[in-house]
Amino acid sequence: MDDARKNSVEAVADTRTARVTGEEALAMHAEGRPGKLEIRLTKPLITARDLSLAYSPGVAAPCLEIHRDPSLAYDYTSKGNFVAVISNGTAVLGLGNLGALASKPVMEGKAALFKRFADVDSMDLCVATEDVDAFVNAVRYLGPSFGGINLEDIKAPECFVIEQRLRELMDIPVFHDDQHGTAIVAAAGLINACHLTGRDLKSVKLVINGAGAAAVACAELVKAMGIRPQNVILADTKGVIYRGRTEGMNQWKSAHAVETPARTLAQAMEGADCFMGLSVKGAVTPAMVRSMAPNPVIFAMANPDPEITPDEARAVRPDCIVATGRSDYPNQVNNVLGFPFIFRGALDVRASTINDAMKVAAAEALAMLAREDVPEEVAGAGAGKSLRFGPDYIIPNAFDPRLISRVSPAVAKAAMESGVARKPITDLARYARDLAGRLDATAGAMEAIAENVRAHPRRVVFAEGEEEKVIRAAIAFRNAGYGTPILVGREDRVNATVASLGIPLGEGIEIQNARVSAKNGAYAEWLYARRQREGFLLRDCQRLVNLDRNVFAACMVGNGDADAMVTGVTRSYAAALEGVRMAIDPAPDTVLFGLTLMLARRSGTVLVADTAIHERPDAATLAEIAIRAAAAARRIGQEPRVAFLSFSTFGDPKGSIPGNVRDAVKLLDQREVDFEYDGEMAADVALDPELRAKLYPFCRLTGPANVLVMPGLHAAHILTKAAPRLTSAQTIGPLLMGLSAPVQIVGMEAGVNQILDIACLAAHAALPK
Repeated sequence: MDDARKNSVEAVADTRTARVTGEEALAMHAEGRPGKLEIRLTKPLITARDLSLAYSPGVAAPCLEIHRDPSLAYDYTSKGNFVAVISNGTAVLGLGNLGALASKPVMEGKAALFKRFADVDSMDLCVATEDVDAFVNAVRYLGPSFGGINLEDIKAPECFVIEQRLRELMDIPVFHDDQHGTAIVAAAGLINACHLTGRDLKSVKLVINGAGAAAVACAELVKAMGIRPQNVILADTKGVIYRGRTEGMNQWKSAHAVETPARTLAQAMEGADCFMGLSVKGAVTPAMVRSMAPNPVIFAMANPDPEITPDEARAVRPDCIVATGRSDYPNQVNNVLGFPFIFRGALDVRASTINDAMKVAAAEALAMLAREDVPEEVAGAGAGKSLRFGPDYIIPNAFDPRLISRVSPAVAKAAMESGVARKPITDLARYARDLAGRLDATAGAMEAIAENVRAHPRRVVFAEGEEEKVIRAAIAFRNAGYGTPILVGREDRVNATVASLGIPLGEGIEIQNARVSAKNGAYAEWLYARRQREGFLLRDCQRLVNLDRNVFAACMVGNGDADAMVTGVTRSYAAALEGVRMAIDPAPDTVLFGLTLMLARRSGTVLVADTAIHERPDAATLAEIAIRAAAAARRIGQEPRVAFLSFSTFGDPKGSIPGNVRDAVKLLDQREVDFEYDGEMAADVALDPELRAKLYPFCRLTGPANVLVMPGLHAAHILTKAAPRLTSAQTIGPLLMGLSAPVQIVGMEAGVNQILDIACLAAHAALPK
């Protein structure tokens, strides 16, 4: 590995909060199509007529209309949902001035977050100049293309000048997230911390350490919220910013200078109610915390290491409330709680700017959301932390699906009330409901599952432990904090593969060689006791344990030496399942089936069953699969709407196959289940409510089906194998449902990330119920 690449890898590895290695990050960014973004068409461009409508000559019509009325650009183009993410790379993360080109991965990531959390389309633009005038001139003329500008990773004090000038020159929102995003989320936490400690926000005495972009923005926002200016003291590396100070000053610091005898941070913190740190590790000492007022509020937001850790602060002041910028402590101040939803609300009312009223509204909405009960699918993301309003939960979880329907309407309302909205929303309640259905809940639920596993790590056996991608997945599993991976294989083969990869295996990973395992004999006896009346001799069981990695791994799970297992990359699904079934039976009173999650951009996540086991399921099996698949949908945050699919829709055309499907629906009618279901119906009818309303108004489904029960394995395989290659849909699975122990089988084509995701799901299934 060359020195430059080694340094980039170590930059990631040295970050203590990272759950990934630099090598993994490089591989992810280079895999397949490089980078994280691509452009997708929103209209069909198949025929010559389509092209004529989209381009010449048809495109002339919207051009002329926009020339007549510029506001129509929002109706005929993507402008109203399009944000530019712009940087010159002078302050990239915590890495310093890397330049515009090296900032591009971060800007692509920011664009991905816009899409993931608020369905805002965005484009990264890296401007290669450090000259303020040149940068402003490069950006100011981009207004016709975008509905908003998100500035990112621009160093202070230039960022203040750039943002201010662009806000004056442009008639669309300009928002520097490093400043205002941090300030808004921190302000939300401060509102709740004051509420819990019985403080009046207006009379709070606040000390802010740091005088860069985020610190100045925090000072400005808390003052806009009502804190008295004389009660806010800023400090930098040279001490307190007081009136009359000349050393190291600029106009932005001077604006927050106060009359105070305090000259050092320690002096400023004596008797202070609250502290906000946007500086460096170790800037705050236990003695400083000890000198603060009763029930002190400490926001130590330096990254990757806070000014003082929560443990250090609580050791001297058990009555304190602490927030940091890290995900492994309670109360993470995370910008992703702010910028996607602020822009969503601003874009939807066509705001000309993002003003203080909108920022305050966002902070207050975040604060109020943290006081509500946390949805079940999010509560599992606590990772050992309380997700109930209190000292350890004053800021919402970043994967709370309600964020978009709480923060964005609040921002939109503030924009309208403050007079900067050019397209007011008349029904905010309807708007909030529409936003709630705009995003797929599955991604948040999957992260909740991952956090739950991190909080309760499991031992997961990877049966094909000599394979390169399995080893990579096991290393990623360990690095993610999911638990202990166990590789089944010969130690010399595993180590040789690891050496060829150039990645140290490190601690926390076990290797089990079936032939020499101390448990070998015990597993053979255990397996013989299970299978002796099925034609198996002891020597047969011994041979299976010695030679079949799936049998050995399943024996580990069956005997409690591992919590779960993953296999499949070297054998077909059916062959892998055969080995697993030697040692692990289906759970009593249930049905064994495969469940595939299809993640599609337009339709969200759809669960497809059965995709692995039953070639031609009868009516009773179909009904049971529907019940179990509906329960799985609820576990990932979906309210199930189950469609029994067929080539026939409610008897047209007729045939023998729909009979089983029709009978399955009747069986569910008798069982009075608590979810929506109907059938038989074709796939387009299941997924298109407008088509159903027009042709089949009697159908019981109230929205697009999100659980598709297939009439047979052939149809299930055709759908789930073809869709990812014909569309942008991604699949997870088939997940093996109904075994008495957590086992998952991946496809032979599975990549490292797919193996890791399936291993995490297997570990989650092993958690105590």
